[in-house]
Amino acid sequence: MLSGQSPFFIGCAVWAYKGWIGELYPQGTRAADFLHLYSRRFTTVEGNTTFYAVPNAETVTRWAADTPPGFEFCLKLPRDITHKGLLKPNIPTALKFFEEMSLLGKRLGPIFAQLPPSYSPKLIDDLASFVEAWQQTGTRLALEVRHQDWFAEPHTSHLTALLEKLNVGKVLLDTRPIYSEDDDPQIESERRKPKLPVQFSVTAPFSLIRFISHPTLSVNQPFMEEWVTQIKQWLSLGTQIYFFVHCPVEEKSPSTARYFQKLLEQNRVEVPSLPWNTLDSTPNQLSLW
Repeated sequence: MLSGQSPFFIGCAVWAYKGWIGELYPQGTRAADFLHLYSRRFTTVEGNTTFYAVPNAETVTRWAADTPPGFEFCLKLPRDITHKGLLKPNIPTALKFFEEMSLLGKRLGPIFAQLPPSYSPKLIDDLASFVEAWQQTGTRLALEVRHQDWFAEPHTSHLTALLEKLNVGKVLLDTRPIYSEDDDPQIESERRKPKLPVQFSVTAPFSLIRFISHPTLSVNQPFMEEWVTQIKQWLSLGTQIYFFVHCPVEEKSPSTARYFQKLLEQNRVEVPSLPWNTLDSTPNQLSLW
């Protein structure tokens, strides 16, 4: 962890969601003000927007200006880099993406590379070339793999060794909550996210956790309690954690993230206070209902 940096960040996948007006954002909020308000309620954002389109310099500069010190963007590498076959041919494009996002300055957190289910351990030499080339940026990289074979030996150990060698963080994707109930068509559509085992391990001084939550808060409870225990342990060892809450019903994401923050505090996990809570004179009581 860099000196002076927060040990724990929490947020959602996006900031520009109109359905959050009335809870996360005040009534009457304009879309142009979403990021300003979001960054004063949460401490990080996953930044899925860059997966689909690379913002221009003016936009990136505005993002930095709209957010307070200490807030971090964990931007996803564009799909044209990660989802078009081999990674090595796209190294120049990835380095260019970093240069463009570096306008964020201290607001730039770890860059997030999500590999498709088709990217198998057979391509580990290609992956090694890519992450080795990334080292010249001096910026942290976090990796999410989705091919099932990465989660079986010897591939797990080979991947772990590569990531540890280069201080590349492991993205921990937890989709268990949305596979634990079968009664919601929106959840069924969200199951495009793969059902993969959760391996509670870190490969760098930081880790990104992507928690795909169920819309019914109580369904998430046992999984959240497991994460509370794990995060408490990692933080005690000096590991920096970025925790992102998704939900098939996006309206639920902010309140679920806020609830998880309260669980951490209730269990005496030493995390920074959530900025959102300081805006309320009477914060909601911790409850499942």
